[in-house]
Amino acid sequence: MSCRFIAFMGAVAIAIAVQVPASLVGQAPSVRAPRPVDSQRDLQGVWTNATMTPLERPADLAGKEFFTQEEAAVFEKQARQRNDADRRDSNADADLAVGYNAAWWDRGTNIVSTRRTSLVVDPRDGRVPPLTPEAQQKAAVRAENRRLHPADGAESTSLADRCIVRGTAVPPMLPAGYNNNYQIVQTPEHVVILVEMIHDARIIPLDARPHLSNKIRQWLGDSRGRWEGNTLVVETTNFTDKTNFRGSGENLHVVERFTRVDGDTLLYQFTVDDPQTFTRPWSGEIPMKKAGGPLFEYACHEGNYSMENTLSTVRDEEEAANKANRP
Repeated sequence: MSCRFIAFMGAVAIAIAVQVPASLVGQAPSVRAPRPVDSQRDLQGVWTNATMTPLERPADLAGKEFFTQEEAAVFEKQARQRNDADRRDSNADADLAVGYNAAWWDRGTNIVSTRRTSLVVDPRDGRVPPLTPEAQQKAAVRAENRRLHPADGAESTSLADRCIVRGTAVPPMLPAGYNNNYQIVQTPEHVVILVEMIHDARIIPLDARPHLSNKIRQWLGDSRGRWEGNTLVVETTNFTDKTNFRGSGENLHVVERFTRVDGDTLLYQFTVDDPQTFTRPWSGEIPMKKAGGPLFEYACHEGNYSMENTLSTVRDEEEAANKANRP
């Protein structure tokens, strides 16, 4: 459990305590205890989606949806060797050119338990559908802006560099190089997903309330949940186009499905639908595994030394270029 969460709960307790009238001190509390969660729908715990399975099926595996057990073992061994950040045989400047050694990475050491060759399950080729012509044009403009204005100011840098949000928190929740852990806490009325990366929390109401007005846009979108049998279905809309999941815009619509398969497995399925961005909807799935926990805070913070150094270096380069161009 993160220090931030503990501090938050402590503050809530203090706030409640100071508001209790003196006349009620010593009396039995009148607040109702929360209703228990249905055991068949209990998703609580710390889960990880770390895996060596790529999002998209590699070209050399075209047409192959599943590994055999022997093929999986070979693929995993090759991936572990390829991702070994402590190797020095192929990079003489590794200690300077590589940001982290192996101790900092958490890509997982195995493919998904279903032995699929990609996280994408639809289309059947295991590939994310192409971008629409409109989305391709927007992507080209963004790339050109990054090239011409990489660090005009802090706002020119990415959301990840500014420690605002990272992809592991934005639905759909996909694995990254590290911090692939999620803690789920629930009541009959809400489900909360606390994300290890940049300590984001998605609070998902289950009371059939409507989505926010489409004038309100949020980094993680606006999520609403419902139960279909023992599967939690979460629909998320109202994204900001700055979130930009693989080129998506503000009309991104993500449907997630969480199903407790057994004591150690939470099947996470998702569908991405954004007609302005992708030529068709696409879906994927990850069998998330129980993690020991606790969930530690990832202390990313905006305005750190790297941001200051990045901006000051670009200013120095600009000044040097101006001096060189002066008559």
